[in-house]
Amino acid sequence: MIVIERSDPKEPQATALLQASHALMQSLFPPEDNSFLSIEDLCAPNVYFHTARRGDKVLGTGALAVKPGYGEIKSMFVDPSARGQGVADALLRALQDLAFEQGLSALKLETGNSLQAALRLYARHGFTTCGPFGDYTANDSSIFMTKTL
Repeated sequence: MIVIERSDPKEPQATALLQASHALMQSLFPPEDNSFLSIEDLCAPNVYFHTARRGDKVLGTGALAVKPGYGEIKSMFVDPSARGQGVADALLRALQDLAFEQGLSALKLETGNSLQAALRLYARHGFTTCGPFGDYTANDSSIFMTKTL
């Protein structure tokens, strides 16, 4: 059974997954196109960081950053050994439920154009492409998506 819970990004297993995610993004995209949040930034009061666990093992991470008028999905990452087991779906559903509970009317996200599994995940959950939002600017690597709640 996959358990989704609010967590501390500084917890060692969560930190290890976040570092793996950051390393992957740095290997795939130019530095100026990387917009992941640092572990410190994931501790901000407007960020709800969650992990997916099976037993004592952290399998994935995801966060909801509450912005004026919308929520932004951040730090979605699943351990490669746990992919294809519904972890990302469970995390994204939990973050969407949280956004709804927070009274947000929309979710937005930025992801990389070469992250095909992520793009399929977001499309499966009703996200559609949109233009840059917030502080983002258009670039060759980013895909921006939105979903009305």
